[in-house]
Amino acid sequence: MTPRILVVSDNSDARSRGLAKSLRQRGAIAVTAPLAAIAFDTGRLSGLAIPGFGQRLPDAVLVRSVAAGSFEAITRRLGVLHALGRLSVPVWNSAQAIERCVDKSMTTFLLQNAGLPTPPTFAVEGRAAAEEIAERELPKTPLVLKPLFGAQGRGIKMIRSLADLPAPETVSEVYYLQHYVPRAGPPFRDFRIFVVAGRAVAMMSRRGEDWITNVNRGAVPEQISGHDENELAELAIAAANAVGADFAGVDIVPAADGSLLVLEVNSMPAWSGLQSVAAVNISDAIAEALLKTVADRAEAARPYRFASPANS
Repeated sequence: MTPRILVVSDNSDARSRGLAKSLRQRGAIAVTAPLAAIAFDTGRLSGLAIPGFGQRLPDAVLVRSVAAGSFEAITRRLGVLHALGRLSVPVWNSAQAIERCVDKSMTTFLLQNAGLPTPPTFAVEGRAAAEEIAERELPKTPLVLKPLFGAQGRGIKMIRSLADLPAPETVSEVYYLQHYVPRAGPPFRDFRIFVVAGRAVAMMSRRGEDWITNVNRGAVPEQISGHDENELAELAIAAANAVGADFAGVDIVPAADGSLLVLEVNSMPAWSGLQSVAAVNISDAIAEALLKTVADRAEAARPYRFASPANS
């Protein structure tokens, strides 16, 4: 039976179109829809109404993006992903993995809990608690303030003194503070490794004049040289496993002493910059791995057939 895959995306960007194309080239039917369009509906056998699927459920779901919205809207959308998982539909990435990665404090907790190298990090509520952390840690190193929920380098700020701490209302009362990792620069460099189904399929170095080395802020993607790619791959795979992600973009920074530290794990990663230097088509890699999962599940569900004994 032809597998039917739901690609969850809130806009028809190049990456979403590429994923749908890669799935179709491999014989699947790909339907793209935003989570906002999927309804809980107790009149349906599954309890969900999914555009393009009628009474059927998809054979798998591939989450490209979840749009911003109110707390209630995001809770409902993630609830849809939780429901699909409860209905035994493979969801890449699962609601739980997305929640773990979107919340940077949980990501760093899971990385540290898995024994992976990551900078000392603190997430507290209220200005007084943030000042206490800053007073204790700033004599050792500058701190990096990041939005708890944020991406692509937006809202990141270097904290060198108490005066640099923003007002509580600008950070929703939550201060996520991480030791700055000193490294050579400018230019500054770090790494993005793309992991799919437990395999590092692509990686790049990002070079920028700014210490925040996101491609959308002007950093240049380059092929990696002068570092052990196997070490980077092993660390990235372990980080993706720590948060339970089927595919992920893992950000790794080299410290001045040559050690590697995991900064973030992105469960809905972009890969335009990475694709420009990658030897593989990343959409193809995701599609192949997802469809293999679907095929393996279908094979496991088939009843065993025993050969009839030969006539004597």
